[in-house]
Amino acid sequence: MQNRTLTSPRFAAIDALRGLAIAMMFVFHFSFDLAYFGFTQQNFYHDPFWLNFRTVIVSTFLTVMGISLYLAHHRQFKRRSYLRRLFILAGCAALVSLSSYIMFPRSVIFFGILHFITVASVLGLLFLRYYWLNLILGVVLIAAGSLIKFPLFDHPTLQWLGMMTHKPVTEDYVPLLPWFGCVLLGIFAANWAYTRAHLPGLWQWQGQNPIARGLRFAGRHSLMIYMLHQPVFIGLLYASKTILRG
Repeated sequence: MQNRTLTSPRFAAIDALRGLAIAMMFVFHFSFDLAYFGFTQQNFYHDPFWLNFRTVIVSTFLTVMGISLYLAHHRQFKRRSYLRRLFILAGCAALVSLSSYIMFPRSVIFFGILHFITVASVLGLLFLRYYWLNLILGVVLIAAGSLIKFPLFDHPTLQWLGMMTHKPVTEDYVPLLPWFGCVLLGIFAANWAYTRAHLPGLWQWQGQNPIARGLRFAGRHSLMIYMLHQPVFIGLLYASKTILRG
C-alpha cells in the first residue's frame, strides 16, 4: 500500500540533490572562468580530473531530471505547466547558443545541457509508465553511447545524437547518447522509490540546517541560477582583470 506521505507536490531531498549539482557546477564553471581569464592554468578539455568532474555533474543533473519528470507527471500529465516549462527551456537554450556565439564564435554551443533537457523532457514522457525497461534501456544507452562510435554520426546534422568518433568543437556538448540513459535511470529510481513506498524517510526529509536550506533553494531555482551565474562570474573576473591591469 502506498504511503500517504508521498503525495507532497515537492520533495526537499530532490531539491537538495539538484542544489548539490548546482554547487558542483559553480565550482566547475568558476574554475573554468579563472583559466579563461588567465588567473590559473588548467586544461578543461583533456585533464581527467575536470573531465570526470563534469561527468559527475551532468549525470547528477540528468538523473534528478528523470526523477522530477516522473514525480511531476506519472499520475496525471500537467499539460499547461509542462508546456510552459518546455517553452522556457527552449528559449534559454537558444539564448545560451546566442551567447556562446558572441563569446566563442568558433565553438558555439549547439547541443548543450539545456538543449538536451528540452529534447529529453519530450522523449522522457514516453517512458513514464515503464519500470524495468527504463533500467535496462538506461544501462544499454549509457554503454552504447560511451563505447560505440560511428563515422556516420560525425555529420553535423547527427552530432546531437552522440556516438561520434570525436568530440565536436563546442563549449558544451550533451548528446542524446549516452545521457538519455541517465534520465531513464532517474525515472526508474523514482518509480521504484515512490510507487513502492521505498525509502519513506527520503520523502519526509526536510533538512533545516543552513547548508540544506541553501541547497534546497538552489534546487528550486536551478534554471534561473544556471542562466545567471556565468554572466556574474564573467563580469566579476573581467572587472578584476581590468582593475589589475590598470
